[in-house]
Amino acid sequence: MNIFRLTGDLSHLAAIVILLLKIWKTRSCAGISGKSQLLFALVFTTRYLDLFTSFISLYNTSMKVIYIACSYATVYLIYMKFKATYDGNHDTFRVEFLVVPVGGLSFLVNHDFSPLEILWTFSIYLESVAILPQLFMISKTGEAETITTHYLFFLGLYRALYLVNWIWRFYFEGFFDLIAVVAGVVQTILYCDFFYLYITKVLKGKKLSLPAYISGSGRTRGKEPEGFCLMHLALSFFITLYKDFFTQRNLMLY
Repeated sequence: MNIFRLTGDLSHLAAIVILLLKIWKTRSCAGISGKSQLLFALVFTTRYLDLFTSFISLYNTSMKVIYIACSYATVYLIYMKFKATYDGNHDTFRVEFLVVPVGGLSFLVNHDFSPLEILWTFSIYLESVAILPQLFMISKTGEAETITTHYLFFLGLYRALYLVNWIWRFYFEGFFDLIAVVAGVVQTILYCDFFYLYITKVLKGKKLSLPAYISGSGRTRGKEPEGFCLMHLALSFFITLYKDFFTQRNLMLY
């Protein structure tokens, strides 16, 4: 195992621990998207089904079990134990617009047309966009708590380190997985401007604010941050998609 994969795994683990501690210590899941956490639970469940079929190493197995257990623990805290603090009014991203296309793509583009391979591919594609409900929620509220931004930073850092890991493996092991690399690039792009805002604002003690989403009346909510925002483009795309879909569906009813 190279240093980039190890630090990537540790960064991923740090993100999960930060989120769990945030919820447990504050006894609140305010500002956390339950839908993103459900998607991550689905990601780990479909990716690590090989726990029952193969053994690589104790480290590998342990990390898989930890990821699955922590993801479901987070979902439990949000939807069960601290359900009263969950802000469902702002967590309104329509996840079917992610799951359905990703599911179809995993059937069309994969390494091998077998159940485990299709589910693994599905998890790779889904992970690349699973954070969108969380970003959408922050965009609607206009800002994020500092601890939530730490969680997002380490989550983005994990994916960025894994991209370097793929480069390292290509040059030193001759291994290249196009599906994982493309999905990783997409996921990292969504975090690029977040990294900038995190370094220029959060690390200086300021609150992080994302571009406000455009409401149905065409008015923006909240203040726009400085600079160009790639996340804003992604969120705007899905907002437009929602509007077009429901407009067309309503027209078909008449």
